[in-house]
Amino acid sequence: MLARIRSDVRTALENDPAAESWITVLLTYAGLHAIWGHVIAHALWERGHRLIARLLSHLLRFFTGVEIHPGASVGDRVFIDHGMGTVIGETAEIGDDVQMYHGVTLGGKSSDPVKRHPTLEDGVTVGANATLIGDITVGKNATVGAGAVVVDDVPAGETVAGVPAVPLESDGGAANDEAGHRSASIDRTVVTEDPSADPVDSDAGESRAGEESPSETGRVDGSNDDGTCQA
Repeated sequence: MLARIRSDVRTALENDPAAESWITVLLTYAGLHAIWGHVIAHALWERGHRLIARLLSHLLRFFTGVEIHPGASVGDRVFIDHGMGTVIGETAEIGDDVQMYHGVTLGGKSSDPVKRHPTLEDGVTVGANATLIGDITVGKNATVGAGAVVVDDVPAGETVAGVPAVPLESDGGAANDEAGHRSASIDRTVVTEDPSADPVDSDAGESRAGEESPSETGRVDGSNDDGTCQA
């Protein structure tokens, strides 16, 4: 356990630029406290002490804001940055060197007691408030964008984002194509509207030019040439 704590503190120092010292990480990083408490709760769960394990998990949620079911499997050097609002379900499996941010949910979509929660392989990064649902697998070194909703497997090394989540490259390309079509449509509209605009009416212009100015009909201050004032 001490070796794990040292390894986790070192991981936090390497990945979090806000980590000032090992003592700060050790005493104030709730995400790591939740992981360390879960190691004990999971051991109790595996040994059949289910009620005690659930009670410990409940206390950890109260003190850290992170809820990890004692049945979940969590690998080494898992770092939950900030941690608040993170929920990890019973049959979730998390590999080594995984980094998650606050608000992440690894949830299930089956009411049967089967494997119903996601599997995160080694090196996965999951952005803040991302939701992963069901017995899906996020491949090694893949990245899930913040706020994404993932309901399908993510290949190794892939980056996905959006609701529902799709590979970032193809989604961005589709967005760029759509923006290009819109821009072209606007350009065509401008071009077709200009020629159809009514030309300047030269007769009207001449008529306006021929109108007498106020200075020719009367003074601007409202007085006549004879010095009397208009009402």
